[in-house]
Amino acid sequence: MKLTKILLAATTVSTMILSGCYDLERNPDYQVSSGTFFKTEDHAKQAMMGVYSQMQNDNVYGIAFGWDALGGISFGYDNPSFQTIQTGAVAITNGYFSNKWAALYEGIARANNILQNVDKCDMSDALKAQYKAEARFMRGLYYFQLLDFYGGVPLYDETTIISEEFNTMLKPRSSEEDVRKFILDDFTAAEALPDSWDAANAGRATSGAATAMKGKTLLFAKRYQEASQCFAQLISSGKYQLYSSYAGLFTPGGDESSEMIFAIQNMGGLGTDIGMPLCFYLGTRASYGSCWNNVMAATSFVDSYEWADGRPFDWNEVFPGFNESNDVKAEVFYSTLNTGKTAVVKYTDHKQELLDMYEKRDPRMMASIILPYTHYLGWSKNANADHEYVLAKGMGNPANNGLIQVNGNHEAYLWRKFVPEGNMNGAINNRADTPINFPIVRYADVLLMQAECLNELGDQPGAVALVNEVRTRAGMPGINSGASFLSANGHDEVFERIRHERAVELACEGHSFSDMKRWGLLETLNGRKEVYVTGAKTLYTRKVTSRDYYWPIPSGEIDKNPDLVQNPGW
Repeated sequence: MKLTKILLAATTVSTMILSGCYDLERNPDYQVSSGTFFKTEDHAKQAMMGVYSQMQNDNVYGIAFGWDALGGISFGYDNPSFQTIQTGAVAITNGYFSNKWAALYEGIARANNILQNVDKCDMSDALKAQYKAEARFMRGLYYFQLLDFYGGVPLYDETTIISEEFNTMLKPRSSEEDVRKFILDDFTAAEALPDSWDAANAGRATSGAATAMKGKTLLFAKRYQEASQCFAQLISSGKYQLYSSYAGLFTPGGDESSEMIFAIQNMGGLGTDIGMPLCFYLGTRASYGSCWNNVMAATSFVDSYEWADGRPFDWNEVFPGFNESNDVKAEVFYSTLNTGKTAVVKYTDHKQELLDMYEKRDPRMMASIILPYTHYLGWSKNANADHEYVLAKGMGNPANNGLIQVNGNHEAYLWRKFVPEGNMNGAINNRADTPINFPIVRYADVLLMQAECLNELGDQPGAVALVNEVRTRAGMPGINSGASFLSANGHDEVFERIRHERAVELACEGHSFSDMKRWGLLETLNGRKEVYVTGAKTLYTRKVTSRDYYWPIPSGEIDKNPDLVQNPGW
């Protein structure tokens, strides 16, 4: 039994959000308070599951795949794609900012609740210490995200008793250095956790997860030597390895492999709908439950996938004039439908050329993206149904005729990664609860973070060797393995290889926004037009400035606490 099967029971423990908005009626007499709840190990476990469950909140990790829209890998519309932030049109009062702040502090409050009360439980001192370490891991994880998105924030630990202090909880922002130290202390304490759990507790934090997040925190601070030591410890432990199939890693089975160092445990099925809305916001009208493709893969990102031999891809090599002419793009991509827009009358003359080209690209492209004229096993009329992704002017076809209908008729590359096929043999019951585990940190990420550390420390051969481990699993040739286009010499060239590899390996996992920020490259997205595959339309143009490295402190929090200083530019 995965730990998520008891997440619903965790709601019996009520906590208050550490955001400055406090409700005197928060604990009515029909709810269980922490003073009467913490008696047994089962109580402690239920409370801990409440800490974990907060990860699935949309404002924590629930739509983390959408962060890639802020990092340039994807684009889209409506809230899951953060389009108003991408275009610079967002108001400081937007719920993006206040909801994330509140949700993360709620997770911290739940962790602090355990640290304050677990000693009351009738269980061994060893178990109490284990629960404390686990709570500190989760608290560190939530503070890590606060630091990444907001910079320095107020620090509230287990010495804060919310029921007694909520009227006076008006701390100023701590420095980034102090928040980082707090996080590192929590992850260091969490290294005392078990290195693995039994099947009934699969998904709970481990010592390896704590070391990985500690290393990531140090990497983000550019403390490369210390971060490298953490990653080297994980690599040499032998406990983690790359899964044999990149595509299979994001399906049931692979999502529980030893590559997953720490992942959100998502479930589906009647009575156990406890998951993330992966299908809902990444899937199309052809997906289970008929979904909305709010987040789609950016055209420029898909074009960045290399040829299978490692050469940079160039459309003009396949279709002369493609890059310069929308007419050529239309000729290449558009097929003709019947008058009812329900069936193909004539396919583009270039269909087979497109399919051949896809096969000659980095295999991760076809594993991650639904490309024009490829097929996808969707769901129609309460049954599995094969669908083809056809592009035609004025598409608008219903999904049940074997053609993928894209909501909004956006002529874009669609995500295959994390999108369920059919009804997953009965595993999915609700499009908002996709039963595919979502990685927070996995072994390929660790290898690439260590490669980055080694490159910064002057060990380019060591960095290249680690990048090549990831490329080999994907079926790609290694850097510096022969042809001149595979060569990378010196820090800057190796960095560009690492940057590319993180994009194509970790796509749709929400890393690119943080990557672009810590590399100081976010403004390079400014002015970029997010265009259709066919070139027929620009959905929007990005506006990115230095202020976007940090989100604003929610205006409501500053209204309540004048000691909270706003981030620059907001």
